[in-house]
Amino acid sequence: MADWKSMVHGDPTDWLLETDNPSVRYLTLVEIVGRPTTAPEVTEARAAIMRTGVVPRILACQNPDGSWDRPDRPYHAKYRGTVWQLIILAELCADGSDERVRRGCEFVLERLQDTSSGGFSMNHAVRTGGGRHREVLPCLTGNLAWSLLRLGYGDDARVARAIDWIVRYQRFDDGVLDPPSGWPYDIYEMCWGRHSCHMGVVKALKALAEIPTSERSDDARRVIDHGVEYLLRHHIHKRSHDLTKVSKPGWRRFGFPRMWQTDILEVVGILTRLGCRDDRMREAVDVVMSKQDQNGRWTLADTFNGRFLVDIEDKGEPSKWITLNALRVLKAWEG
Repeated sequence: MADWKSMVHGDPTDWLLETDNPSVRYLTLVEIVGRPTTAPEVTEARAAIMRTGVVPRILACQNPDGSWDRPDRPYHAKYRGTVWQLIILAELCADGSDERVRRGCEFVLERLQDTSSGGFSMNHAVRTGGGRHREVLPCLTGNLAWSLLRLGYGDDARVARAIDWIVRYQRFDDGVLDPPSGWPYDIYEMCWGRHSCHMGVVKALKALAEIPTSERSDDARRVIDHGVEYLLRHHIHKRSHDLTKVSKPGWRRFGFPRMWQTDILEVVGILTRLGCRDDRMREAVDVVMSKQDQNGRWTLADTFNGRFLVDIEDKGEPSKWITLNALRVLKAWEG
């Protein structure tokens, strides 16, 4: 048994490989079992994502213009609007070449991307087109940049502009006396102010981590370094100025998909994806380990079920998604 498997109470691999959740099966084959992406069982699992389960049910709810739910509320219709469906489709490894998926991507690019800065906004600017300049959000920009990268838009100049927005504007302030001023920092105190919003930091790093290592610019690498250090300074989930205190107890309750929120498992997953293995992560990794049951399965403790177009797993029950993400973390941590 590999070292990382010794951290798990049981071996949930066969459970994750069941065909009822093709996205989890596909990712388990590639990232846990280590099968090549060209293997027949892997290509079949990838194809099944578009045929069965959550992905085709979401696509069946799409409007003709590429949106979901109310076209005029792509962000504010939580969690039924277009923004949130794209995040879920990206998490579930939907096929970005599918015409329906591309219509959704084009909808947010055309209606929510600020034409002057490249960031993503909560609302469409009716008079000027694109997204409203005054409503650009860092967490939204990170989430949509990540989603578009996952859905095959890595070579799109518009996504490159969103990445440039993150590199230019994302901050990692930790209680500074003189917070920044000017656009976009003057708009939302909750996002910037003296202490950068943790969710904005996490989603920005999530997007940058999705860029292949060889394709990251020097500026992107610099921002990644600053973001990683910010999270490590907080020991992931603590108050950096008093490490005896948990910043938000809710971050100990693992959920999927995380949408604009975050938790310990998502943050450690991003850091390990970036190749980070630091002693300041150890307590968070211990929290991840402590959440498994006697069979080596993790529970869905937090969810937006009931507000989604299509619910994902059952709250309070063993979760294939949380278990997969926990195994990814433990394998990277020990590897």
